[in-house]
Amino acid sequence: MTLIAPGDDRLLDATAVGHKFARQERLRRKDFAVPEFHCVPVAEFDAATVGLVPPESTSDGELIAWSRAARDAVAPVSAALAADLVAAAEAMGGLVAVRACVVADERGVGEDGATDAFAGLTDSFLYVRPADVPAAVARCWASGLSAESIVYRARRGMPAASARVAVGVQRMVSGARSFVAFSRDPRTGAACGVVAAAHGIGEGVVQERADVDHFYLDAAGIRSDVVVKRWMVARGGDGPVTTEVPADLAEPPVLTEDEVRRVLDLAARVEAVFGLPQDIEGTITPDGRIHLVQARPVVFTTAAPRIPWSNHNITESFPGVSGALTYSQAREFYRLAFRDAYRRLGVSERRLRTVEHHLDRMVGLLDGRVYYRLDAWFALHGQIPGFPLVRPFWAQSMGLDTVAAPSRADVRRALPTVPGLLVRLARLRGSVRGFLGWWDTLVAEADGMDGWSPEELIAFHRGLWARVGERWGVTLVNSVYLLAWATAAAALLRRWVGADDKRIMGGLLLGGGENRSVLGVRSAIALAELFAADPVLAARVQDDPADEVWADVVADKHGAPVAAAAGEHLRRYGDRALHDLKLEEPAPRQRPGMIIEMLRPLLQSGLSVADSRARELASRADAERDLRARCPNPLRRLVIRALATGLRWFVKTREDTRYCRSQLYGLTRQVLWRLGDHLVAAGRLDERADVVDLTVEEVFGAYDGTLIDTDLRALAHRRRAERLAATARPDLDARFGTAYDRPVTDGLPARIVYSPGADRPTELRGLPSSTGVVRYPARVVLDPSIAPESCRDHIIVAKETDPGWLFLMMAARGMVVERGTLLSHTAITGRLLGIPTVVAVPNATALIEDGAWIEVDGAAGTVRVLPDVA
Repeated sequence: MTLIAPGDDRLLDATAVGHKFARQERLRRKDFAVPEFHCVPVAEFDAATVGLVPPESTSDGELIAWSRAARDAVAPVSAALAADLVAAAEAMGGLVAVRACVVADERGVGEDGATDAFAGLTDSFLYVRPADVPAAVARCWASGLSAESIVYRARRGMPAASARVAVGVQRMVSGARSFVAFSRDPRTGAACGVVAAAHGIGEGVVQERADVDHFYLDAAGIRSDVVVKRWMVARGGDGPVTTEVPADLAEPPVLTEDEVRRVLDLAARVEAVFGLPQDIEGTITPDGRIHLVQARPVVFTTAAPRIPWSNHNITESFPGVSGALTYSQAREFYRLAFRDAYRRLGVSERRLRTVEHHLDRMVGLLDGRVYYRLDAWFALHGQIPGFPLVRPFWAQSMGLDTVAAPSRADVRRALPTVPGLLVRLARLRGSVRGFLGWWDTLVAEADGMDGWSPEELIAFHRGLWARVGERWGVTLVNSVYLLAWATAAAALLRRWVGADDKRIMGGLLLGGGENRSVLGVRSAIALAELFAADPVLAARVQDDPADEVWADVVADKHGAPVAAAAGEHLRRYGDRALHDLKLEEPAPRQRPGMIIEMLRPLLQSGLSVADSRARELASRADAERDLRARCPNPLRRLVIRALATGLRWFVKTREDTRYCRSQLYGLTRQVLWRLGDHLVAAGRLDERADVVDLTVEEVFGAYDGTLIDTDLRALAHRRRAERLAATARPDLDARFGTAYDRPVTDGLPARIVYSPGADRPTELRGLPSSTGVVRYPARVVLDPSIAPESCRDHIIVAKETDPGWLFLMMAARGMVVERGTLLSHTAITGRLLGIPTVVAVPNATALIEDGAWIEVDGAAGTVRVLPDVA
């Protein structure tokens, strides 16, 4: 069938149906109230306009003359397509809207795109009867060849023939009031929602044929500009007509304040889906229900390019506000590790030098929060041989949705680099073994630091990080190949298995060798089992101060075996904790009593190492059984298992090296905190904790003689005050842009938050990651430095997680996370622990209230908000 029906994945392809309909399909799949629609793909337009080639001339007169002839030459809708259109319109209730949309080109540019709106250059028809739909589709095709469309593109330096049209056929909703809303002020980009609303249907607002009320919502509240309304647009016998507003509706505002908030909450939710400020159109039916008809990026009046920022994924490593010490070390890590990775992936030294400055600005510190600077990442990653082939998948992992698929030219340029990349892949296992062996030796030799002088500490740190710049790239190279391997495996599994592909692959990833993060978890479980065997000790863990319990344990007051096991766990896993990459936060190595706090929920749950392994093996067996049922071909199953085996190795390597990263930051924390002690002893700081508000080079500069501002005490106090003030402010948006020609911190946007009384959806959808169904209260965790037992018998709802969350996860009954993939830490841990898990649930922490009862179905990927449970 040439007509694309709802649910067909082709509706997500903007190059086939245009951004307008691809966005509607994405929103429909996330349970927004988008009216049902079908789509005539651009291939039908191409067939109807074959041979219609515009002249090369840029003369308006010649182009207009060609346009008139071309519009008349557009072929009619074929008989087969006409029959499908009539049947689809009848199935949707009779009257439909027929709308054209210029599809995206290979760069993603098209109508309603993020860079070119093409507003008003194609036609739409409302209240179309089923029998008239084929003719309306043909008229939409012809509108793509209109004089306005052709001349517009010519003046923009675009090919005149680039206006290729898809057509949507959508159920008409009989709205009593309609609106256009902006999640940000379209004039300035400020965090102020704007709504224009009128009685009647949306054409009155869009085409300025009705009297419109305007509403504005910002931090100060709602402001309105209400007029006396005389005209509205309503349905007439042959389509929309302008008519008078009933007298009783002329003076009151079109929307109540509650409805304004509901509309702007809808706009904010749409912005959360696409990551850019949105311009939405909708209608409100007499029953008060809001229907979403269109969504597009806001086209601001200023067209200046902007620096793109995103904290997607990085907040799992650096959540909330970070101090100067953490940021300065993180910036150095990205610079050194990625430079080594690019070198290992075949980027020449000459090419690296041309983009060297981007290495210094891969991450920024904006209002105390760590963000990726995406233009730097694109410039750097663009140097990798073959990068265009994986660019869309990498962009998706960074939270970007609008990066176009590689063009044919990209593929042609990238193909010669593939053999070299395969050679490097063949060498990867040996490189990983060498890296892990080197790292384990280094960690074993880094002992006795408490007795080192400042000079010895600084020399060790500099030597350590110099070697990071020579070695750490192998961990990032593994991530590149993991991404490519996972993409290939997912595509094959989807083709051979179908709808259950993600769930099955998730199960197949279980089993095999234990990675270092899992070994740390199971060491903690084993330690909890040992403590539980002593009723007195188990009671003390629950009731007594954690630091006191730890001191007595290591002093052999509960037996030598317990002391030895506790000491060994600290020695091996003392650097793994919540926020273990944030140097202002302690790890168990600095405060061993944290281990006792982590053991409390494990003792309460009674989980054993045997139980943990049994859950993992059961999930793997379920996946194998499902694979046999969904893929009866034994040869295909063999290929899928081989791909899963390879993927398990890549994932294990990623988790092993992530644990090494925790140890790297653990060693760094030991050095810098010890230097803080020395600076206190020298009278330069008041307390050890002051060091976290200095940069690494400022700490070293006190001993190197390179300080410009020598008053470290005053500098640390000022920075601490700034950090605490930033902590009290709301988070910035996950993605936003700043002007290139102004200081970055000028006019940073504030996050739009949901109104407390606003309507919230009762069902959310995400990526199914670990099977099972549970019902428990939600524990919304924005700051994971909470007691693990507070998550006991709750479902964790978070933006994202990192390995330091493991002890919270072990206490929980399920997990819902805003970000992530099938291979993310949350998904892997959910499967390991055998608890239902759903990731990639947009804005879950805003839409689910702390304490609300929810149901998580980890197989279906749904999260239902339940009525109050007594």
